[in-house]
Amino acid sequence: MRFVAAILTLPLLCAGADDLLNLRDRQDRPALESRAAALQAAAEKRPGDADGWYKGALAWSYAAEVAMEMGDKGGSKRSAEAGIALADKAIAINGNNAEYYRILGTLCGQVIPANPLAGILVYGKKAKEALDKAVAMDPKSAQAFLAHGVGYYYLPDNFGGGPDNAIKDFQRAIALDPKSAEAYLWMGIALRKEHQEAKAHDALVKSLALDPDRVWTKQQLAKTPEK
Repeated sequence: MRFVAAILTLPLLCAGADDLLNLRDRQDRPALESRAAALQAAAEKRPGDADGWYKGALAWSYAAEVAMEMGDKGGSKRSAEAGIALADKAIAINGNNAEYYRILGTLCGQVIPANPLAGILVYGKKAKEALDKAVAMDPKSAQAFLAHGVGYYYLPDNFGGGPDNAIKDFQRAIALDPKSAEAYLWMGIALRKEHQEAKAHDALVKSLALDPDRVWTKQQLAKTPEK
């Protein structure tokens, strides 16, 4: 039975980041949560492997992202908290990897919407410190600036966040990677919050052209007027 279980789990562990992205794009939350749990279990069997902990954290982050897109803030918080523990372990083993800090900051930020005040007090500082470190360690990473901008988007203005600061980070991300569908998606969301609907619509159209399978982009575009 153990052999059969191992064979059934193998496809979950062999899948890479692109496969996780495909599941996120389709909003396949059950598959993402299953994949995250399998990757976490695999990391627990090799506790000295920083990348194993990181892969589990990444999968939990995507699961949290999809839960938030589907309106389940509590579920998003639970997935994010599961991922934070794994990201912390990856950094404890290797504190010189900017991507590990990026995913830690992202996960900490994903906890906040479920309970903004408590979330900011507990995770806000940790999120900002991790994302600041990711950008400082790898200033050419579009992903780092994108995550930094998303952090600003969810952080209230009185805490130094807000869409205006987020847009600056998204612009940096696009400059570094003009084919980043995710950067255009978040640019559109932030511009819409700033009541710049036409520019927001254009950014979302670009995002969808770069990643036609992203369900959430389609949903955001549908509620963003062209003019």
